[in-house]
Amino acid sequence: MSSNGTDFTTGYISSAIAVLLFGSNFIPLKKYDTGDGMFLQWVLCAAIWLVALVINLILHCPKFWPFAMLGGCIWATGNIAVVPIIKTIGLGLGILIWGSFNTLTGWASSRFGWFGMDVEEVSNPMLNYFGAGLSVVSVFTFLFIKSETNTPCNVDNTPLMTEPVINTTEDFRAESTWMDRLSTKYSRIVGCSLAVISGILYGSTFVPIIYIKDHSKRNESIYAGASQYDLDYVFAHSSGIFLTSTVYFMVYCVAMKNRPRLYPEAVLPGFLSGVLWAIATCCWFIANHSLSAVISFPIITAGPGLIAALWGIFIFKEIQGLRNYLLMFLAFCIILTGVLCTAFSKI
Repeated sequence: MSSNGTDFTTGYISSAIAVLLFGSNFIPLKKYDTGDGMFLQWVLCAAIWLVALVINLILHCPKFWPFAMLGGCIWATGNIAVVPIIKTIGLGLGILIWGSFNTLTGWASSRFGWFGMDVEEVSNPMLNYFGAGLSVVSVFTFLFIKSETNTPCNVDNTPLMTEPVINTTEDFRAESTWMDRLSTKYSRIVGCSLAVISGILYGSTFVPIIYIKDHSKRNESIYAGASQYDLDYVFAHSSGIFLTSTVYFMVYCVAMKNRPRLYPEAVLPGFLSGVLWAIATCCWFIANHSLSAVISFPIITAGPGLIAALWGIFIFKEIQGLRNYLLMFLAFCIILTGVLCTAFSKI
């Protein structure tokens, strides 16, 4: 197989693994009380940083570029809203919406050279535009899908992981969060709005890394000679994630007058979720290197919505009713067509 063919194979396999893990990484947390999500955010980001540290050691500690940390800061800012999104509109619909805006932002910034990046060229531009456009169309389909965030009584509530609880959290559970006080109408508005904002931030997370790679080819740039292998930046990116999440958690502790809502039973599931996310991100870095961001972004950001929606339909029963099933099937067809168009536009 030619080198180019090998790159394509590696890129598409990495994309498939990333899609599966991104669509499933929140499943271990689904049946646990995570409160307002701030403590969970910190645990998850700690796990991400540890996985990145291992990868960095395997790669023999490539040069650390502080600017790459900015992408991690952007991602951590968007990730704060994950728990409120899941609690207001559900896991499946949440990932579908933020994944679509993630797709559009990441694709457009690479395709048109936003934020100082070089323009990414493809063999068939019209097919690439059509594929990205279908991701945008799918968003409007998702908005008509109604999800049930309350668990039905006939669904098994046994946690996916069990562990002894060191500190009880009944006092925390007795106190309602701001999400619990929203009406059904405003809960949906808030959830969808947060998903859109998170998606835009997620779609910008690789901009600093791509910027460094593009400017490494210019002798006058301070990034001249920087690595072209995306995985070399995973540690800097994850360091930005962990640093930002720690700052946010400290601010949260101050705002709560040193009485943050801590949920010990969510620590191990949260850590597992972070590990799954970190592995998926490493696969995404490899896909970016093999396929370029203009191809990998529409595939990896749109695909997890399909996986998450399947979890929401068959396991958690968040999406029910013939009308919702038909809309979901339509959304699946739109996303799948968009992904295939995007993939073939590179060939």
